[in-house]
Amino acid sequence: MTLAYRIDGAEAGSTLVLSSSLGTTSALWDGQVAALGAEYRIVRYDHPGHGGSPAPDGPVTIESLATGVGDLLDRLELARASFCGLSLGGMVGMALARDAPERVHRLVLSSTAAYLGPPDGWHDRARIVRNGGTAAISEKVLERWFTERYRREQPARVATFREMLEAVSRDGYAACCEAIAGWDARVGLDVIRARTIVIAGAEDVATPPDDGAFLADAIPDAELLVLPEAAHLANVGQPELFNRALLEFLSGSAGSEEAA
Repeated sequence: MTLAYRIDGAEAGSTLVLSSSLGTTSALWDGQVAALGAEYRIVRYDHPGHGGSPAPDGPVTIESLATGVGDLLDRLELARASFCGLSLGGMVGMALARDAPERVHRLVLSSTAAYLGPPDGWHDRARIVRNGGTAAISEKVLERWFTERYRREQPARVATFREMLEAVSRDGYAACCEAIAGWDARVGLDVIRARTIVIAGAEDVATPPDDGAFLADAIPDAELLVLPEAAHLANVGQPELFNRALLEFLSGSAGSEEAA
């Protein structure tokens, strides 16, 4: 698995890996780089078939995506890094922290879940995209990514994300759908030892705060933060609150159950 990546921020800073959602590229994190780059060396990468990463030759799993991240860390000669993943990226982060605990220093899980069933729904979506491309599902996806208010007040930003989504390859998107269909980590997260914060959007219907609460309960000593007026792409809908939470968590400050 060859993953396209880019590095920003402080060359001498500790490393933070940013892992995107299904249907987005490393550009998802543009709003975080400026805020975090002064202190952290930021590694962003694209999932298979997204952005600059080639589509996979065959099926992928969340675990194989996590192995791909481990291989990327090896290429960059990084033994260990903090990891922030959103949605699909959060699942990859959980798998990496669970199966290769020595690679993950601190773990940020945003808008994600231990299980996102039923699997049939993801297989159906994969078939739709293979037949009609991501444009066939983009309108419904955008409704989940952003609150109604954000879509109304930020049409240019929403249009940018539509273009990003519709540029994702059919095979890459479908393969990642099938990886999510096979993901079930409802048992076994208690082995994660990385200090963890779970960030949920209060208006996220794809991975609602209850999913975040499950993760915070399952992972030892994990914190839960719920961002108000945020849908699935919580880092885009509430960038200032999201960035503040990351900086406080990564620097060692304690979190809280709800952002002010």
